[in-house]
Amino acid sequence: MFDLLGPAMAMAQDGTAAPGAGGRMGAQLLMILLFVLIFYFLILRPQQKRQKAAQAMLKSLKPGDRVLTSGGIYGQIVGIKDEVVVVKISDDVKVEFAKSSVQGVIPKA
Repeated sequence: MFDLLGPAMAMAQDGTAAPGAGGRMGAQLLMILLFVLIFYFLILRPQQKRQKAAQAMLKSLKPGDRVLTSGGIYGQIVGIKDEVVVVKISDDVKVEFAKSSVQGVIPKA
């Protein structure tokens, strides 16, 4: 591995700077800024979009929606309380799930 800040740190401690050292330091800072921007656009921003979409889906749940839970159970919502969803998975079988365990709404075919 190569050390990006090592030469700059050594020069800062000595109090001496080689000719052109300011340009090297600027290039290193630009490289770090570039890595931060790449990290943001490739990892953080898509994660935030997925979280917003999941929260919007959970807020839009209503009785009658067919859903898939995180446990792999398909069912139809028959009731919603604050953070609890009552799902009908079969005739006469109703189960309560945490609202956050709903993975998706199944489109009606």
